[in-house]
Amino acid sequence: MAQPPAAAPRTSSPEGATTQSSPDDALSEESLKEFITSLPSREGWPQPLIQYKSYWFNRNMLEGVLRARRAFAPRAEDVILATQPKCGTTWLKALAFAVATRSRHGLGAPDHPLLTRHPQHLVPFIEIPGVAGRDHAELGALPSPRLLATHMPMSLLTPETWSLGCRVVYLCRDPKDTLVSRLHFENMVAQDDSALSMEDAFGMFCEGFSPKGPFWDHCLDYWKESMARPDTVLFLKYEEIKLDPARVVKMLASFLGVPLTEEEESCGVAQEVATLCSFEKLTRLQVNQVGGVDHGNKVYIYNSMFYRKGEVGDWANHMSREMGEKLDRIVQEKLQGSGLVF
Repeated sequence: MAQPPAAAPRTSSPEGATTQSSPDDALSEESLKEFITSLPSREGWPQPLIQYKSYWFNRNMLEGVLRARRAFAPRAEDVILATQPKCGTTWLKALAFAVATRSRHGLGAPDHPLLTRHPQHLVPFIEIPGVAGRDHAELGALPSPRLLATHMPMSLLTPETWSLGCRVVYLCRDPKDTLVSRLHFENMVAQDDSALSMEDAFGMFCEGFSPKGPFWDHCLDYWKESMARPDTVLFLKYEEIKLDPARVVKMLASFLGVPLTEEEESCGVAQEVATLCSFEKLTRLQVNQVGGVDHGNKVYIYNSMFYRKGEVGDWANHMSREMGEKLDRIVQEKLQGSGLVF
């Protein structure tokens, strides 16, 4: 693959983001793996994690991040759905897709894409572009406006994401429920070869050592940017969607530049979208229960693995009250003064 030029220094950066391109942005494909080997790494999770710019990634994901920083070309019309893993990514993808494409795909149509394809496959990741082995040419071929997704921390998005004014929707979730879902997912991927206990996962998570962690730093950067640029970053909470999904549909439509018309309001389109994208609806579909994607290195992600319970407060069934209170104290301390609370 030909090496693109290194990104130019950023002229307007969100607080906390990298202000100019790093030397590793210009890495050739040949030296990328050698660079990753030079970074700090740590055992503990089913896959060893590597630290890059204060965040932790497994090797496959870090390779994807570095390739994206080098090869992904944002467009001003792009909408990026940003999440930490297990914070409602699949749900957000479904909701945003249904809202953004409702003029092309009738919500009640029997062949609506959400009824025939997994939401994870309808909105591609920037750092995981399609099935294993595809490169960023696939994303470049998509027509504008593109609806894309990422698990990357805000500071690792390419500088042009911000200078071009791309819109970002960020979804977070109570860290206790996030940890439970993360542990369940990791152990399914590991297939009991290196299953992790709640006690061990909890200890590492509280240290800030978890995939795409520290959890609080990931949330806080996007939160601060949403406060500074509410027209550019929409910050949502999983619990808010659970409480009133139709309200969030209206918020999404407005933020994405396709607000509901008076006729759509009167016809209950917001609730129709919420029903189409509901946990109950999506989990009953065969397309979301069979098949999957091979990500290489003996990692096969089944479509069904993206759906567990979708409940708020399920953490209480998997960790003690003392553990929950300890994690709450840590997160409160890390977010102190920001205005962001869980």
